[in-house]
Order: sequence, then structure tokens, then C-alpha cells
Amino acid sequence: MSVETGKQPSTSDTTSDELIRIEGVTKRFGDNTVLDGLDLTVRTGRHVTLIGPSGSGKTTILRLLMTLTKPDAGTITVDGQRLFPAPEKELREVRKQIGMVFQQFNLFPNMSVLRNITEAPVTVLGLPKEEAEARARELLDLVGLADKADERPTRLSGGQQQRVAIARALAMRPKVLLLDEVTSALDPELVAGVLDLLRDIARTTDITMLCVTHEMNFARDISDQVLMFDAGRVIEAGPPERIFGEPEHERTREFLGAVR
Repeated sequence: MSVETGKQPSTSDTTSDELIRIEGVTKRFGDNTVLDGLDLTVRTGRHVTLIGPSGSGKTTILRLLMTLTKPDAGTITVDGQRLFPAPEKELREVRKQIGMVFQQFNLFPNMSVLRNITEAPVTVLGLPKEEAEARARELLDLVGLADKADERPTRLSGGQQQRVAIARALAMRPKVLLLDEVTSALDPELVAGVLDLLRDIARTTDITMLCVTHEMNFARDISDQVLMFDAGRVIEAGPPERIFGEPEHERTREFLGAVR
């Protein structure tokens, strides 16, 4: 199934605002086919949410885009640049355009909050330390942690650590932000604050988002497009009001009935 997310362009140039193109991508782990010939296009500025049962291939897509794993077949292009297959040097350049927030916070415990955010912009992007720190402080203010710059991550709550992880991803000024079940490791009382922050980012920035989540209300709020995955394929795609209000596929209805 080929899925194109976002609005059709008004000109004859059908690739003018295309940011991500996944063509014929297959990924296997042993005898298990996690993605099965996936075709997917995401346009610039769209917020796309991937839903479906565990093991259906959602997180694998994010890991492929982060180059944490490689496809067995197919091609992936980001902003016109080949991600797979591509030489390592080109791959590193494309990877700079992509930020990811993981289920686990993956912060460096031996570094301050500020340095956790500045480390990659300085070492990967080559930003001057002063510029990186100024940007980091702006982001800490955005995520409500302006007073925690000098703290170590281990002294923060889970919700605060995830906010730092979001700030760290944004510090790279990525064109694409990948969100992988970012509230699954949080205590229930901390979930709402992190989701509200992401709603604000979705509402106030033009960053393209790919989000894997089981928080259906959140998916309904932020998404331009929702893709329902099952057994490595997209079985249904559409705007959130249709997917959540009048799903066409029986498997989608079953899944939504189980998670609501």
C-alpha cells in the first residue's frame, strides 16, 4: 500500500514539498518480516502519527530514519538526499536533519542538563559553545526548565528528564522530529505535562513530526494524518477525525476499541 501524507501541492511539481520518501522498504529480523514493501511519503511541516499493535513496524520506521538499523530492501530519502543506500559520509549529513526522542531518556548522567543539550550541536554541527549554550537556554525556557541548567539529569524527575530530551532533540534544529512512545516510561501523573509540551511545539513550530504513540487523544490533537499499521503494512490512513471517528478497516476498529 502506498501512502502519501499531507495536502497535494497546487502545482504540477509533485515533489516540491516532499520531505521523506520511503519506497519498497522491507525489514526482517530473522524469519519475522517487520516491514513489508512499505511505500510512504511525508510532506514538509506535516504531523504524522503511527498507530497499531506492538510489533507492527511503527518503531522500526523511526529507527530506520535514525539509521539505527538498515532496511533489507528499498530506499529512503530525506529532503532529496538518499539515506539508504548511501555512503557513510552522506548518511551522516542527512542524519543531522533528524532528531529523535526515545522512550527512555538516554541522557548523559555525568553531564549537566545544559551540556546534555549543547554536546551534539558543538561536536556534530560545529556551533560555537556560546551560541549552543544560548540556544540551549532558550530551549530550557521553552520546556519549563530554565532553572535546571546546572543540574545533573539524575536529580530530575522522569517528566523533567523527558523535557530535557525534547530540548536536546530540538537543539539540533532538525527538519524532522521523531517521537517514539515518549511517555511510556513516565509515571501517569507526569504524562500530561510532556504531552502538553509536545502539543505546544506542534502548534507553534513548522517542524515535521513522525510520532509513534498509544495516547490516542494526543494523536487526535496533533496529527494531520494518522496511519494504522498491522503486520508491517499500512492498512488504513486518513485525517484523525476519520480514523478515530469512522475507521473503515475492521482491524482499526478492533485496535481503537482495545486502547481507548
